[in-house]
Amino acid sequence: MVKAFEFQPEFNKTLLDQGVRVLSEHHPYSRATCASVYVDLGSRHEPQPLMGAAHFIEHLVFKGTKTRSSLDIARALEAVGGELNAFTGREATCFHGATLKEHLQLNLDVLLDLVSSAQFEPGEFERERQVILQEIDMSVDQLEEYIFDLYFEQVYQGQPLGQPILGTKQSLLGMSRDQLFSYYQSFYCGPHLVVSVAGDVDHSQLVDWVGDKLKEWAPQPAPDKRPLPPPQPKAFRHWVQRPSEQVHLVMGYPSAPFMSPLRFESYLVNALLGGGMTSRLYQIIREERALAYSVYSLLHSFVDSGLLAFYAGTQAESLAEVMGVIRDQVALLKTQGVSIEELEFFKTQVKGQILLAADDIENRMNSLAVNEMVFGEYRSVESVIGEIEKVNRDSVQEYLESFLKPEDLGVLILGDLPESQAEQCLKEI
Repeated sequence: MVKAFEFQPEFNKTLLDQGVRVLSEHHPYSRATCASVYVDLGSRHEPQPLMGAAHFIEHLVFKGTKTRSSLDIARALEAVGGELNAFTGREATCFHGATLKEHLQLNLDVLLDLVSSAQFEPGEFERERQVILQEIDMSVDQLEEYIFDLYFEQVYQGQPLGQPILGTKQSLLGMSRDQLFSYYQSFYCGPHLVVSVAGDVDHSQLVDWVGDKLKEWAPQPAPDKRPLPPPQPKAFRHWVQRPSEQVHLVMGYPSAPFMSPLRFESYLVNALLGGGMTSRLYQIIREERALAYSVYSLLHSFVDSGLLAFYAGTQAESLAEVMGVIRDQVALLKTQGVSIEELEFFKTQVKGQILLAADDIENRMNSLAVNEMVFGEYRSVESVIGEIEKVNRDSVQEYLESFLKPEDLGVLILGDLPESQAEQCLKEI
């Protein structure tokens, strides 16, 4: 049995008058501190004319604030050996930095600058629009990643969760500087922000720093995000012709959302079927039959939906066989259930991965924020390990029967193969 480490980090949370939530987890033996400002807005919250807005904003805030030029922003943390970055997801946007603990205040000052006082200078707006248009073109050339964008568009067709994070060329070209700046000013405010810090941090000092930086913000209710009905994953069969050396395949099923009591069962099924070199699909498709170099599964969890997706890159002549293996292994697992031996093996594997990740300060910083946005509470590493321990054969079977239904299967093929072959593979699956 994997035992949790004896050290118990101290967690603190403060709600500022401006509505900003400030979270910290104290790790006294860490030289590094990782800080982030999460905005609980992602691509799924954007109205269609502003598809790509969160990602566009993520770019633009680095181009200058009231007190810093783009070079000042870049130099601020790099000058002390730190790192500054950001990313946009479907449900949140994150601006994050890592420094030595003595530079935490500087780190926070830069991050809060980005979310509170960016300028969106018109010339920078136009230049960055061109950069993102090139980023869209680049993403289309990276087929192993691009196929997942296409998959989301198909499985959540006509639903906000299926909107591309980068937006489309049409939405980018139709967006004005004033529209985007208004979106930023309206939504990047107190109640939508979570400041999360992990490392050797004094929480009361952290609260003072954040409060002082945002002292000019008047308390105000944040505008509501775009109303979102629970998304419904759709079964589909789709093929996209694209010149390529390999044929790329994604097959997926609905899975447990964050709030589901079967969420931890989904972790174990993901690990068992395609999570690593010991998974069934890796062993059969790569090791035994040499049908693919890259084969794996990915678990996508959201507040109100989820997907378990299987990827493989293979040759056109092997496509039908690879698809059959994935289909048959899912069916076999449902029919036979997970053995006690397999269950304990993958529980130990998943617990080990969680505990190893807990030693990463940046990972802890992200976990604090995500748990706050999703659950509204702190979830210690030990509590997560406890939930994994509770998983049993019956609960895994309940997950399999509830979510991995043949009639809900979505299949996407991307690559260069004859239309007749693609249609036959989709028909037979």
